[in-house]
Amino acid sequence: MTNKGTRRLIAEEKWCAERRKEVRAYLTRQRIRHGRISSWPAWHVDPYLSVWAIESAVRPGWVGWWVICGDLPTDYISASRIKHPRTALRVFAKRWEKVANCMRRGRAHPTVKIGERSYWPQLEPLLRRRAKLLAQFADDKNTWKK
Repeated sequence: MTNKGTRRLIAEEKWCAERRKEVRAYLTRQRIRHGRISSWPAWHVDPYLSVWAIESAVRPGWVGWWVICGDLPTDYISASRIKHPRTALRVFAKRWEKVANCMRRGRAHPTVKIGERSYWPQLEPLLRRRAKLLAQFADDKNTWKK
């Protein structure tokens, strides 16, 4: 591996480690009961976004939550019906689009809070773009080839 390749790998490892710390802090703030946080994202595009598999506190060894983190809002969803990070991306995209629609109408989303109401005019288009990006990643077959 070249020096450039080695530096890139080290930067990726550092970026993922920082996101893992963010995920841990976020779950603590949200008071989410959970088991282990995977040591590496289930899927990521360094340095933009990462999707993490979080072990269930109720069923050790099983994924209980998906957390998204990076250059976008950190958010979580239950993994009870979502078994793959690609599906998780689609769910986050749909949720954020709904939240952005609420922001545009000046109404709070019933279950998701992102930012203070006074910032919604600036946040809404950013959130809408992030939702579109997540949907594009989820729909891109090349992204999910092994």
